[in-house]
Amino acid sequence: MAIRNIRELGDDILRKHCREVKEVTPKIQELIDDMYDTMYEAMGVGLAAPQVGILKRIVVIDTDGHPYTMINPRILETAGEQEGSEGCLSVPGKAGNVKRPNYVKAEAYDENMERYEVEAEGLLARAICHELDHLDGRLYVDLVDGELYDVETGDDDEE
Repeated sequence: MAIRNIRELGDDILRKHCREVKEVTPKIQELIDDMYDTMYEAMGVGLAAPQVGILKRIVVIDTDGHPYTMINPRILETAGEQEGSEGCLSVPGKAGNVKRPNYVKAEAYDENMERYEVEAEGLLARAICHELDHLDGRLYVDLVDGELYDVETGDDDEE
């Protein structure tokens, strides 16, 4: 397992449509493992394959200690609305106000290519929407209401 480089805003791969996964090969399993390692190392709650340079329909999400591997995911149903601050590992140090559904029902395949459904609210619903957008070349910066703003990184450096 390894930490992969996270592609940042401006990298063309982040704007491309990802291809479906037909089977979980050892190479795909290694990618998934690396995506979890990379996400946790960067202290993120989700990561999509294009963010590490791979145009496959794979995302990993962990908002509360219950990780989800989502292969070929799609949203089946949404309801309600939430508005809040959103950031992205591909847009470091920035955040913006984004409206998302408060409830999401999605289907995906796990690492054994077994179909499952997940119903989510709040942060997990936001994360699912955010990560699935990556698979179609959309970024949260396209949805920001107002301007992006700097987030506190904990560094004491001043410009």
